[in-house]
Amino acid sequence: MVAEDGSNLGVLPTDQALKRAQEVGLDLVEVNPKGTPPVCKILDFGKYKYEEKKKAAEAKRKQTVVEVKEVKIRPKTDEHDLNVKIRAIRRFIEAGNKVKVVCRFRGREMMHPQVAAGQLQDIMKAIEDLVNVEQRPMMEQRTMAMLVSPKPVVFQRLQQLQREREKARERGEHHPEPAEQPNEDELDDDDDDDDDDDDEGDEGDEDEES
Repeated sequence: MVAEDGSNLGVLPTDQALKRAQEVGLDLVEVNPKGTPPVCKILDFGKYKYEEKKKAAEAKRKQTVVEVKEVKIRPKTDEHDLNVKIRAIRRFIEAGNKVKVVCRFRGREMMHPQVAAGQLQDIMKAIEDLVNVEQRPMMEQRTMAMLVSPKPVVFQRLQQLQREREKARERGEHHPEPAEQPNEDELDDDDDDDDDDDDEGDEGDEDEES
């Protein structure tokens, strides 16, 4: 049995252990039921439960939750918009998320998959310092997609930032929170005005008939 001050009282009969706890106005709590014999400690049970709950919440808060963010492009996405998406991808990765980059084809765009492959390759070159490739560019029906995940160094940086925030919080100081991540919906290039190639062919046929 462990006393309230942390000293080891050795093996005691249950009635003696309970009597000792009552004498100091505390509780007798089994802290290691799998021990031989089981280990009990004299403590304030209410405070003990509070501390255990606090530890569990702290451990949960420190866990790194990895999400899969999706960024969509089109074969016709221009250089400026592509750079905007690359910056967004880097911010997703730096926050510890995986990113799936999807290039969606429409109409005659399916005839030129090399355009999408080139775009994905350019994106990969711009983020290769941060990522490992989980899925290389490959066709998925009317899309070409690749999946990348953060390198271990990214998680190391996140853990370091977490430790710095914890220390600052303990000192009562303000530590900058991580930058807000981009909105996936705002990065969506899947607009509806891109069927021009198909529509042009239909309009040409109508003109010829008239």
